[in-house]
Amino acid sequence: MPRTARAFWLRTPGHGEIREVALPEPAGGDVVVRALYSGVSRGTESLVFRGGVPESQYALMRAPFQEGDFPGPVKYGYLGVGVVEEGPDELAGRTVFCLHPHQTRYVVPATAVTPVPDGVPAARAVLAGTVETAVNALWDAAPLVGDRIAVVGAGMVGCSVAALLARFPGVRVQLVDADPGRATVARALGAGFALPDDALGGCDLAVHASATGEGLVRALELLAPEGTVLELSWYGDRRVSLPLGEAFHSGRLVVRGSQVGRVSAARRSSRTFADRMALALDLLADPVFDALVTGECAFEELPSVLRGIAAGELPGLCHRVRYAQE
Repeated sequence: MPRTARAFWLRTPGHGEIREVALPEPAGGDVVVRALYSGVSRGTESLVFRGGVPESQYALMRAPFQEGDFPGPVKYGYLGVGVVEEGPDELAGRTVFCLHPHQTRYVVPATAVTPVPDGVPAARAVLAGTVETAVNALWDAAPLVGDRIAVVGAGMVGCSVAALLARFPGVRVQLVDADPGRATVARALGAGFALPDDALGGCDLAVHASATGEGLVRALELLAPEGTVLELSWYGDRRVSLPLGEAFHSGRLVVRGSQVGRVSAARRSSRTFADRMALALDLLADPVFDALVTGECAFEELPSVLRGIAAGELPGLCHRVRYAQE
């Protein structure tokens, strides 16, 4: 009998559905993974759901196991955790993370999965892709002991960055967000919190992750002379305006992009993608990251849930998807 599974597909922008899909027969070196959980990457997946990926970025925005093409039909997603049902002895029965779209079972090369450490619950491991982004960002930013840092935008990525920065000795880290409710998350992560108008200035570094032009402008305003904004937001097809007059030149300020598609140049000669992902999973042994999971649904509910997330009707941070154990 042919193997089948169920997968979430974006049929057209704004319209998702669950489809039955045929699985290939595993070849030597492949694994069959039964999904336990997946996570919704709110910013990127909302933009994909709305059809907001610019045509010029179609190739760069492809997820590792994406099927179809933007704007749709497309199978998209990249925060998956499951159990290896078939595969090499060293992986059989292991809980693993994989950059795979939302699907009940899938067949991938064994090299595409990373074992989840014993001290990391599978339900928390869905954050691995986001924490990996934060790791790469901090390799790019290279913060120093005693730095004054603002993280503007308390979404999944911003909160992950703040959680890691809170471990740095002597660093003043403040999460900045327009939602006062994010103060509770900031406290759980060990970071300070401020509304945009109340944020502390004089920053050596501002990490911007709000995906708004207003947030990027505020990040620039918070810098001390010679300071840097590390830009983690992705705007899709939206244009952003910046005040590059005012203090930008006199303060010798820097705006620098960071993106997880490449290992940071600071570590590229000594770290692989696999090394970076393994590090992210090791870091998730810290239970403070549980504060980033703010909602959960069954896999069958995903079409309506993603519609609500994309429309802004279901606010929160990571939304976790739960799979029935067949």
